[in-house]
Amino acid sequence: MSDPYNSAPPLRASLLLDDTMVTTAPELPGHRIVRNLGIVRGITVRSRSIVGNFFGGLQSLLGGNITIYTELCEQARLETYRDMLQHARKLGANGIVAMRYDATELMTGLTEVLCYGTAVVVEPHAH
Repeated sequence: MSDPYNSAPPLRASLLLDDTMVTTAPELPGHRIVRNLGIVRGITVRSRSIVGNFFGGLQSLLGGNITIYTELCEQARLETYRDMLQHARKLGANGIVAMRYDATELMTGLTEVLCYGTAVVVEPHAH
């Protein structure tokens, strides 16, 4: 079975892919897209633990932010974001545009979190 993360040969990008090179916009300000490498993604499936449900239930009785679920969601988003960056780096990207998060409840207590965007190679605009 082929590895979807290695479906294209790596390119030599002069700029490094870091958080400043990821955007929800369709382009990176100050840069010109020279190659579109396709969609990249990170995915994780999370379940709430019995302990988490218990403490989340207690917090919901008091009202306000349910921090145990907030932390679980943030952790899942961070994991999927890192996986998406890794996927893009393997393709040779130095930018990701149109980045989004999505979540789907697969069944009660089981949630899929997805982070995706378009991997690109960009160059700085000439001044």
